[in-house]
Amino acid sequence: MTLALALLAASMMLGCVAAMHLYPVQGPLIAQTPAPVLPARVTGPFNSGTFTIYLPDGEVCYGNWAVAHTPPVGAAAPGRSPANDMSAAWDTVYGQGFYIAHVLGAKLYAQATVTGDRGTVFNVEMYRANPNATNEAPVIKGVATDNKGNIYKVAN
Repeated sequence: MTLALALLAASMMLGCVAAMHLYPVQGPLIAQTPAPVLPARVTGPFNSGTFTIYLPDGEVCYGNWAVAHTPPVGAAAPGRSPANDMSAAWDTVYGQGFYIAHVLGAKLYAQATVTGDRGTVFNVEMYRANPNATNEAPVIKGVATDNKGNIYKVAN
């Protein structure tokens, strides 16, 4: 019992940390056999935090995520150009119409721009579906694009 309380207290002091992975779905990384899965770490307990992605060549990409409002279809998210509209990436990863049916208007939606120490830049979006009546843990789904032409599925 004492050990459990100590572990609980320690985890509360450290904040929330989640392990995530980026799975290439489209782009040059798909040509690699096997395609690399990029490990990522997300921290932050509430409406913002850090997002770190580790590339196979040792590059570390770091940025901040924050809760945002979903932009209208075809419109860029605040701070991004229309060329970085992520609705197409959602539909590429999860199927045609997914963005409109599930992401658009989501209450729990977050964005991040993650920049590497060697020039790689990721745009990341995630959303969490509302927990259902069975009290199952909510599922976080996400997508990412990089400046090298890759589209990724983001999952834990």
